[in-house]
Amino acid sequence: MSEIYLLSCGKSKQINRCCAENMYIGPLFKKSLSYAKNQNPSQIFILSAKHGLLELSDIIDPYEKTLNKMGKKDRKEWSENVLNELKNKTNLATDNFVFLAGEKYRENLILEIEHCCVPMANMKIGKQLQWLKAQNNEVKGANQ
Repeated sequence: MSEIYLLSCGKSKQINRCCAENMYIGPLFKKSLSYAKNQNPSQIFILSAKHGLLELSDIIDPYEKTLNKMGKKDRKEWSENVLNELKNKTNLATDNFVFLAGEKYRENLILEIEHCCVPMANMKIGKQLQWLKAQNNEVKGANQ
């Protein structure tokens, strides 16, 4: 069983074309990515409102789009596309998925994934940042 991390894209972005890993520059995304990398997962993907499922190395242009402003029907269609991409790259029945993603980004995905967890469920952004900071400090301390 592989461990797969799924991160929400972020509102704050670079102004030029770059790899997805470097596109999102907000503190929540950066801390989430650091945490995910420290867990040594099999894969890390970014859930992008515009692009669907992104690998960290995918080259993209800046954009303005969020699931938070989409209706239910559009979010459902987006999640179906993401699930199809995930089926090609992972095993939805046996892999373990860790969501570091907001409610609207995970709501329709979780229903189709057998093994998943949401470590920051029900936390507001401030609490998520605190939790990630604490987790990242613990991991860094353990590796020294």
